[in-house]
Amino acid sequence: MMLKNKKPLVVCLMGPTASGKTDLAIKLVQAFPFEIISVDSAMVYRGLDIGAAKPTTEELALAPHHLIDIRDPLEPYSAADFRKDALKLIDDILSRGKMPLFVGGTMLYFRALQEGLSELPEANEKIRNEILQQAEKEGWEKLHEALKKVDPKSAIRIHPNDPQRLQRALEVYYLTGKPMSGFFENQNKSDFNFLNIGLIPEDRKWLHARIEKRFHMMLEQGFLEEAKALFNRGDLHEDLPAIRAVGYRQAWSYLKGEMSKETFIEKGIVATRQLAKRQLTWLRSWKDLHSFSSENAEEVYNKIVCLLKVKAL
Repeated sequence: MMLKNKKPLVVCLMGPTASGKTDLAIKLVQAFPFEIISVDSAMVYRGLDIGAAKPTTEELALAPHHLIDIRDPLEPYSAADFRKDALKLIDDILSRGKMPLFVGGTMLYFRALQEGLSELPEANEKIRNEILQQAEKEGWEKLHEALKKVDPKSAIRIHPNDPQRLQRALEVYYLTGKPMSGFFENQNKSDFNFLNIGLIPEDRKWLHARIEKRFHMMLEQGFLEEAKALFNRGDLHEDLPAIRAVGYRQAWSYLKGEMSKETFIEKGIVATRQLAKRQLTWLRSWKDLHSFSSENAEEVYNKIVCLLKVKAL
């Protein structure tokens, strides 16, 4: 393929969980010389398979994915790690005459790739403990209100029920006097021409129904047994990013005896819907996004093929 732009073309396929990104990406690989790079903060971890909705063995045979199963759950993987790995992969893929296709829903990773990351201050145990004590007294909802005042951009993207990210955003502000959102700087010099494609369902009920159906399917496939195997390792705990992933966090609480199976299922579905809502919030504010409704998969595929031919030929 000849490129219209001097900068190499890098395609990013974004969308909320359960919106059909994987199926679409695999079809695109059959039509274009793409190599898929996963943009998913759970799929990077080995052992998080069913609950992370990793592509099946058959799907991976059709379209191999980079950045899947690259870390043990005990080893945290950050947005900075992703950016470093992604940039290396882009160079490798382009050198083979192929095109990078980033696919996923971890929007922070997409932003790190396209805009760069400034170095955030290291964790401060004293500040963290003070924030935790305040949360115990007043509740995380109150702290989320405080974040809105000092860092409204981060508050939009961080849910009140996400204490880990909420704590970090407040910690950064207390340490530096600067909102965490201010640490993200435009560092994409002259590297790549990003083509951003977003799957944004017009009907929220359609997405919610798919999320619920997929969660029950995961249970049938053995999601709880998978979570139990991680739980029984003995060296993992609920503060690790891998275990805090949606679904696994709720399963961990169930396995600890903190809730019934029915409550676990209900909370797992609700948490997944909340994740989708946060992802859609990111997408709606994304600049230069080519948006497509994802309800009609065949129609969306045909439209995206037309777009890619215009942009890449």
